[in-house]
Amino acid sequence: MFKNFISMLNNDCGQGLVEYALIIALVSIVAMAALRTLGNSANNTLQNTSNQLS
Repeated sequence: MFKNFISMLNNDCGQGLVEYALIIALVSIVAMAALRTLGNSANNTLQNTSNQLS
């Protein structure tokens, strides 16, 4: 039974999946922050362009 417990502790099959999930979460948080920061200025630029064209 002790050998089974030790083998479970040494099992790292899911480690790569967790690392990829953390990277995806970090990238999505950075993307949302960038969109929130740049979203208003991009919207204003597009609105000004639309107003000048019409």
